Amino acid sequence: MNKKLLSGPYLMWMIGFILIPLALIVFYGLTDKSGAFTLSNVLSISTEEHAKALWLSLGLSLLSTVLCLVLAYPLAMILRTRGMGQGSFIVFIFILPMWMNFLLRTLAWQTLLEKNGVINGILSALHLPNQGLINTPGAIILGMVYNFLPFMVLPIYNVLMKIDDNVVNAARDLGANSLQVLIRILLPLSIPGIVSGITMVFVPALTTFVISNILGGSKILLIGNVIEQEFTKGSNWNLGSGLSLVLMIFILISMALIAKYDKNGEGTVL
Repeated sequence: MNKKLLSGPYLMWMIGFILIPLALIVFYGLTDKSGAFTLSNVLSISTEEHAKALWLSLGLSLLSTVLCLVLAYPLAMILRTRGMGQGSFIVFIFILPMWMNFLLRTLAWQTLLEKNGVINGILSALHLPNQGLINTPGAIILGMVYNFLPFMVLPIYNVLMKIDDNVVNAARDLGANSLQVLIRILLPLSIPGIVSGITMVFVPALTTFVISNILGGSKILLIGNVIEQEFTKGSNWNLGSGLSLVLMIFILISMALIAKYDKNGEGTVL
């Protein structure tokens, strides 16, 4: 009885802030303004404007995910090799940006990259030509990598720290070199963390609109920007919800991957 009472607030939270909003999105996405059933909102993803935004979002999010993985795995390996616990200063440095406001972090990069920003100021002081850094796909990717890198580092680091050193030592005793240990021991055992990290980076990168608004100057429209504009400027909740349902497919795929490769929750951050 006590357990049921304790679970009450969580059930109310799930119903009020998860199930009801999802139900509203499904309702609006599958109906028109008159309330009649339609699939036109979902199928509108095939129009040239929306398809272009979706493919651009997929490309940038995939590239930023790959960059995060390339940067995060060696870093997690270094942290593991040096035997740094979860309370170490270096791990704390990577967690620290997650405590800061997401908007402020992105605005800081805008200050660095803009035409008269810090980077171009340094280039001018060195008598070098200024670079057009802001309002480019590269600026958006940089913002994605910076904001989402901790979400790739921490799951991989968490999994690597759980690998018994005796397994690695046994492989070395059997004649395996460092590359063989990495490919045959560490990589297979860290798959749950890699899958979790990829999901935690790819999904928010695919759906973001704040980064592209600030660092793209609203000139580069991602699918998140299109949806946001339909809700805020176009007041077309039906179309925005229909496009959101399309993005939910990618979220469901990511959840399926986690369920398949991280059955024991080894790749969780905490």
